[in-house]
Amino acid sequence: MKLLHLDASALGAYSVSRGLTAAIVAEFVQNHPGVDVTYRDLHAAPLGHWGLPAGENDPVAAENAAVLEEFLAADVVVIGSPMYNFSITSSLKAWIDRITVAGKTFQYTANGPEGLAGGKRVIIASSRGGVYSQGAPAAGMDFQEPYLRAIFGFLGVTDIEFVRAEGVAMSDDHKAQAVGGAIASIGSVIRKAA
Repeated sequence: MKLLHLDASALGAYSVSRGLTAAIVAEFVQNHPGVDVTYRDLHAAPLGHWGLPAGENDPVAAENAAVLEEFLAADVVVIGSPMYNFSITSSLKAWIDRITVAGKTFQYTANGPEGLAGGKRVIIASSRGGVYSQGAPAAGMDFQEPYLRAIFGFLGVTDIEFVRAEGVAMSDDHKAQAVGGAIASIGSVIRKAA
């Protein structure tokens, strides 16, 4: 089994999403001995904004191919996705642009688009300064979770789950409760992923 672990937060040791992905991966490794983990820090080693490489020998083309292969080879993808300005980080968007490739992860057919990257499990560790979940007054400003569900669904991934810590900027107490609740939910997510 192969697991791809991605972090996209700019906050380093202060990042809630990084703490959550580390906990998810640690529990996954504990429960699935022998899992092969590949790690990519999208903030520390950012991908450039998408553009067509100059040719086959262009280093950008090689990097794009490596990023796509990591995704295609993974059985489980764990993504740390903090909400920045109601959406995802630009570093995560640059990675998504590398894996959204016609003929590789999706194709257009006479019946419309068809995802080609199904059969994987995607677990997203989401951190948010405010509360944007369904039913919250600010839910209409959530362009993070619906986008991630839509893009992975477009690629054919139907097994998507969120481990969410919301309101982490509201107060220290609220942050502790939100992070504690997210950590407590990891066990059931991992069991479901088996």
